[in-house]
Amino acid sequence: MNSTSSIPRKDAGDSEATGETPEAALEHLQRVHRPVLLAYVRQLVKGDVHWAEDVVQETMVRAWKNPDARMQDGRWSRGWLCTVARRIVIDNIRAAAARPAEAPDELMPEIAAAEVDLAARLDDREIRAAIAMLPERLRTVLVEIFYQERTVAEAAEVLDVPAGTVKSRTFYALRALRGALDERGYKRHDQD
Repeated sequence: MNSTSSIPRKDAGDSEATGETPEAALEHLQRVHRPVLLAYVRQLVKGDVHWAEDVVQETMVRAWKNPDARMQDGRWSRGWLCTVARRIVIDNIRAAAARPAEAPDELMPEIAAAEVDLAARLDDREIRAAIAMLPERLRTVLVEIFYQERTVAEAAEVLDVPAGTVKSRTFYALRALRGALDERGYKRHDQD
């Protein structure tokens, strides 16, 4: 609030009654009360200078806008200023307590990776449970192709069936797997 030209005259409260201009009233508020109020608020916020300055700034704005901030003789009420500042600090503390704790920026990639890992494990568990519900001939082909990462030819050799049979069983197994997952109410986590 260093610039007084942007402050409308109608907010000056009782300055006309005391004979001082709004600019002089604001300058007095800043010069006389700000240092004392800043020291008081710094004690309330345990030395956090930036927080204290924010609180004092908000207190000054409220004082400027509120006629109750001045006594009948037109002087600023230091008691009013201190009370409002204390209430602002209390409101800030309550607001911070109501919010969940913020994780430091350095942890964000690790938190995101953990969430992805958890979602992947949940997806994997749901898919494995649905595969277990399939008939053995469809289940074994999916295990060979997707979990053992075999080619169609390799799976055909392990299962002792023609490659065409592996292809058709894979097609029907995937379709049955989708149906089994739908029955379980499964929704992939990356589709939220």
